Amino acid sequence: MVAVRFIEVEWDRRVATSHPELVIVAARFVDVHAEVNFEVVERLEASAFQEIRSKYTLEGLKNDPAVRAYRDFYWRLSIDPTKQRPAAEALIRRVLSGRKPWRINTFVNSYNLASALTGVTLGAYDLDRVKGEIRIRFASPGEPFQGIGMHEPKPLTGKEIVVTDDEGVIAIYPYRDAERTKVTGSSRTVLLIAYGVPKLPKEKLEEAVKLTDEIVKKASAGRLESYFTSRP
Repeated sequence: MVAVRFIEVEWDRRVATSHPELVIVAARFVDVHAEVNFEVVERLEASAFQEIRSKYTLEGLKNDPAVRAYRDFYWRLSIDPTKQRPAAEALIRRVLSGRKPWRINTFVNSYNLASALTGVTLGAYDLDRVKGEIRIRFASPGEPFQGIGMHEPKPLTGKEIVVTDDEGVIAIYPYRDAERTKVTGSSRTVLLIAYGVPKLPKEKLEEAVKLTDEIVKKASAGRLESYFTSRP
């Protein structure tokens, strides 16, 4: 086991046995400035939204290879993706419906834009708030999880795959991040995870990380220091 400052990931044996084909690309962003200033982000969104709307339709979105890969994975976990949509699909649907992504801060909105452009689900975590080691495992039935924007923790079913540190769940793989480790204006070092699922090439995850770096730099929200691939 390795301390979290090295950003290595431990996969639980049960996940490795049930889903040996999973893979993530984890990236470390430094000099992060997550400001509540969206002037630059909105300029970047203008051209990106045109690309998204030319690439997808609401009717045909479910047939996109990346979207289909995430949906199929949800069904394997007995989670209905039409009720709990994978994060990238939810972002794309929001853009196609004529709505802007949720306004959070420059770093979060930058990686959300990369997620919508690539169809890859991304999550980000303030490394100063992550405690101990990072593990990927199945949730315990009834285990509490407080997602971003939730007023209080809710119990998990035990079907979910979760990303955890020594204090509990920091994300539901590949769906929702926790309130405790979210990126805020005080965040300076961030762990970004591109969540892989079966039939989604690792190269697609790397593309999403690199695109995030491009957008984050343009928004003056930080820079990519390093990234690596992790498998069960």
